[in-house]
Amino acid sequence: MSDTLLRPFRWSDVPAITTIYRHYVDHTAITFDTEAPDETAIAEKYAGLKRLGHPVIIAERLGKTVGYAYASFYRPRAAYRFTCEDSLYLDPAETGRGLGKAMLTELLAQSRAFGFKQMLAVITADTANSVAIHEKFGFRRVGYYEAVGLKFDRWHDIVHLQLAL
Repeated sequence: MSDTLLRPFRWSDVPAITTIYRHYVDHTAITFDTEAPDETAIAEKYAGLKRLGHPVIIAERLGKTVGYAYASFYRPRAAYRFTCEDSLYLDPAETGRGLGKAMLTELLAQSRAFGFKQMLAVITADTANSVAIHEKFGFRRVGYYEAVGLKFDRWHDIVHLQLAL
């Protein structure tokens, strides 16, 4: 991990973020998107995150973007403004090396500094590693929804986890 830099988002990260996310859309139920957004859509999303000042972290190794994480409003209504939802994605070749832990550590710190008071994680229930890493950080299970997402001809459950920041 010593060769990995956690840094703020740059516009030059858009192609790598698009590629990383496309893998998860096309091959997993980690996201319920069924069509991968293009670079224009990703750029628009990140423009919104930057405009809001929300935490966005890029993991870079040897000049290559290998992961990203962000926290943004859980819901758009004003009463939710202190509650965020996290998202964290790694290049598939980077999983299992501790990068997710490092990124979540930094995301939690930046989310607290931003002023978020609660963080929610909405995770496909059969994604044991995502659930486990959140629980290691003290997230607790607060909800479970059965068969709410249909992807790859299979119904998927989701679990909601929460951490007071």
